[in-house]
Amino acid sequence: MSDASVGGMDRRSFLSAVGLGTAAIGGAPLLSACGGLKGTGTSSSDVLKIGYVSPQTGPLAGFATADNFVVKQIQEALRNGFTSGGKKRTLEIVVKDTQSNPNRATEVTRQLINSDKVDLIVGSSTPDTTNPVADQCEANGIPNVTTIAPWEAWFHGRGGKPGEGFKYTTLFFFGMQEFADCFFPMWERMDVSNKNVAALWPNDTDANAFRQGLGPMMEKSGYTVVDGGAYQDGATDFTAQIAKFKESDAELFTCTPIPPDFQTFWKQAQQQGFRPKLATVAKVMLFPSEAEALGRLANNIATDFWWSPAHPYTSTLDGKSAKQLADDFAAATGKQWTQALGSVYSLFEIAIQAFKDASDPKDRDEVASKLRGMKINCMSGNLDFTAGPQPGIAIQHPVGGQWRKGERFPWDVVIVDNTPNKDVPVGGELKPTDAR
Repeated sequence: MSDASVGGMDRRSFLSAVGLGTAAIGGAPLLSACGGLKGTGTSSSDVLKIGYVSPQTGPLAGFATADNFVVKQIQEALRNGFTSGGKKRTLEIVVKDTQSNPNRATEVTRQLINSDKVDLIVGSSTPDTTNPVADQCEANGIPNVTTIAPWEAWFHGRGGKPGEGFKYTTLFFFGMQEFADCFFPMWERMDVSNKNVAALWPNDTDANAFRQGLGPMMEKSGYTVVDGGAYQDGATDFTAQIAKFKESDAELFTCTPIPPDFQTFWKQAQQQGFRPKLATVAKVMLFPSEAEALGRLANNIATDFWWSPAHPYTSTLDGKSAKQLADDFAAATGKQWTQALGSVYSLFEIAIQAFKDASDPKDRDEVASKLRGMKINCMSGNLDFTAGPQPGIAIQHPVGGQWRKGERFPWDVVIVDNTPNKDVPVGGELKPTDAR
């Protein structure tokens, strides 16, 4: 697939969805907030360009469902421009698709830097995107913020030096401690006969961070990790892992596969009689499309929710609440909210704030410094990039939610445990995953 396909739409449909005509096709910037295209009477120094990189096609495309909508939201919020460095600025957003391929992520980031001449790059969704994007930005001195990747996989996976971090690249999300804070309380509330936890962790950057980080935390808390083994992404037969899990009598299950692999595994597990009492999954079942694909087998699968309409957060750009953003997304697209909606929105909030805070938004070093030193209360909550665990990383605190039959949409999320973040209200009781 090529850039002609964005989020499962052809280019013409995509441009229509974000309110642009087909004249924007080709070498010109794909998207332009406030009509700030070069050649419209606005000097190049008055135009600030943000490159946005995400997996709009391929196996990770579920993460990018809200991208088109978010870009249009940012367009609308900044239609009159904004002040930065004592001048009125307009914004251009150039969108690139990684096709769920880290090599392509590297390639399109280079395009943004060398051809599109962007001032700042934002990127989202799994280390397959965030790491290559950030590496290119760091190497080329481009301010960068990414999200939706465990901080350990982003930081250690890129050779970050503890206590020093990176000069140009920042991240907001969470890590193994926050996964533990989210999952362990749900495990503790489940009546199980043993503390064995079946773990489906493939051999990739994400899962190895869990194996090396969450695994020891589980053991320290008295749980026994039953590791199914470091298989390769794209596996089609999970019989060996399922047999191992059944033999251990594990009633708790966790995992970090790519979404298509989880769909395959979970169906095979049901067929082969592995039905854990509680499944708390990571990287998968984050979005409604995955629940719909599993049908009834999605019932009461639990995962981490770092953003939802129930989160009491608001936009720094127009004051819109999380619930309003989710409702607007449903009204505009006919689709259900996804938690990536809040994260991608905040990428742009943070980027705009860095521009506003800088005396010269064209000074890459200064903008990067503003990112590293930022404290912002935005659509993704209260983010502090100075607080650590490493410089330039802001931590979110996800809560536990379960998929249940919905009313407006086939499946919806019920927040069932708010131990890590009491600001988010609980909407229902924790139920066993195997309850049909």
